[in-house]
Amino acid sequence: MSRVVLIDSGGANIGSVRYALQRLGVDAPLTRDPALIRAAERVILPGVGAAGPAMQRLHEAGLVEVLRRLTQPVLGVCLGMQILFEHSEEGDVEGLGLLRGRVVRMRPGPGVRIPHMGWNRLLHDGRDPLLAGIPPGAQAYFVHGYAVPGSPDAVALCEHGGRFVAVARRGSVSGAQFHPERSGTVGARLLENFLR
Repeated sequence: MSRVVLIDSGGANIGSVRYALQRLGVDAPLTRDPALIRAAERVILPGVGAAGPAMQRLHEAGLVEVLRRLTQPVLGVCLGMQILFEHSEEGDVEGLGLLRGRVVRMRPGPGVRIPHMGWNRLLHDGRDPLLAGIPPGAQAYFVHGYAVPGSPDAVALCEHGGRFVAVARRGSVSGAQFHPERSGTVGARLLENFLR
C-alpha cells in the first residue's frame, strides 16, 4: 500500500508536485486506480488547466464518486483545489462538492492583471494545523485566472483585485490555490503539515 498517492488528473504540474514530495522523502505514485486511491493514507489531487476537462477526466476514470467517499486526508492543488468546490464558472461545471463555495473568473482592474501570476501574501490567523509554521503574510506562488471569492471553509486568504481563498479545509479535505511545489519553504511546510 502506498502511503501517499497522486491522482493522475492530466495536469501539467504533476511532475513538479511529485518532485516536491520526493524532496520531503515521499515517493508518491501517480495513479487512476480506485483501489490504490482508496488504500492510500493521503491523497493529492494536483491540476493545471481548466475545470471542465479536469472533471471530465475524473468522470471517465470513474473517480468522481471514489473521491467523494474518501475518508483519509485529501489535498487539492491549484485546479485540484478548485474542483473540490461545488461549482466552477469555468466551463459551468459541477465540482466534487467537498468544499463549500463557487469558483468564479477573476476580474482585471487598474494594476490587477489576470491571470494572477507571481508571489503574493497569505492572510491567515495561524490557527489551522495545515498552516502551522507558516507566518501570516508569508509569500506563496500563484498562477490562476479563477478563484473562490469566499467560503466558510477558508483558512487563508489572498488579495489580488479582491480577496479570494488561498487555502481551504473542511474536515479531512483541504486545498491550496497556490502552488506549494513552487513556493519554496512555505510550500514545503504546507506539504509537510498535510503529510503529518
